[in-house]
Amino acid sequence: MDSDPLAPLRDAITRLWQAHGRETPLDGLYLTSVSAPAGPIHAVYRPSLCVVVQGAKISMLGDRAYRYDAGKCLIAALEVPIRAEITDATPERPYLAFSLALDPATIADLLLDPAEAVAIPPGPALAVHSLGAELLDPLHRLVRLCERPRDLAILAPLVRREITWLLLNGPMGPALRQIGLAGSPAARIGRAIAQIRDSFAEQLNIARLAEVAAMSPATFHRHFKAVTAMTPVQYQKQLRLQEARRLLLSDAADVARVGYAIGYESPSQFSREYRRMFGAPPGRDGVAIRKGLAPPTA
Repeated sequence: MDSDPLAPLRDAITRLWQAHGRETPLDGLYLTSVSAPAGPIHAVYRPSLCVVVQGAKISMLGDRAYRYDAGKCLIAALEVPIRAEITDATPERPYLAFSLALDPATIADLLLDPAEAVAIPPGPALAVHSLGAELLDPLHRLVRLCERPRDLAILAPLVRREITWLLLNGPMGPALRQIGLAGSPAARIGRAIAQIRDSFAEQLNIARLAEVAAMSPATFHRHFKAVTAMTPVQYQKQLRLQEARRLLLSDAADVARVGYAIGYESPSQFSREYRRMFGAPPGRDGVAIRKGLAPPTA
């Protein structure tokens, strides 16, 4: 009789969730368990491997949709704002997933041919693939290590390195190789993304961002959209509005003050763009999320 290859990993994640919730004893390993469809969920994905072991989810990057269900993984090669929905979840069979942060330094250390990555043009920051049997084993071992505190600090770095090696030599290898090299086009776009993130409330300076990426403005704009499925202006707007929602969630801040804090000079423009993204004006949405009536931001 054929057994479910995901069952051991699913059981281990369930035990870990019951013991720790979202944050596990291993830095960079986060769990999700949801018992009903949910969304839209607005979040920022950082370089990571996201694995679904039960249920299904759709993540939107710009106008690109990525659907992944049990046995599929989503890889985020760069930091990007997304909109997601959990589409398959019940109390009896909750959506179960986990994400594992990817370390660019480890990727760089494992590269055998750095010149190969530099030559690859940047592709989309997200991709979905089937979870191969070769990855299931080390992923299961890594999750199980969280139940063995004495072994975790010594063995987890070795298993994470093994997982990174397998990813580099799998379907997402070309994209992952790029983020490990400072001179690759994707890594240079990543530096521009970090610049936008660190100063999202300031007026966008495309010439300065292109300089950070060591590209001409036209090349930078083309590569940025190829990676993120949005323009730098659209990217900044998503970061601004997600930060506005976080501020409204944390306290009953004045809507106009929140708008100014994230870089909007016009309260009406802020309210209009906030409503377009979240489906309700900021004042009403702030009340709803503080009462738990709206989906979480992550």
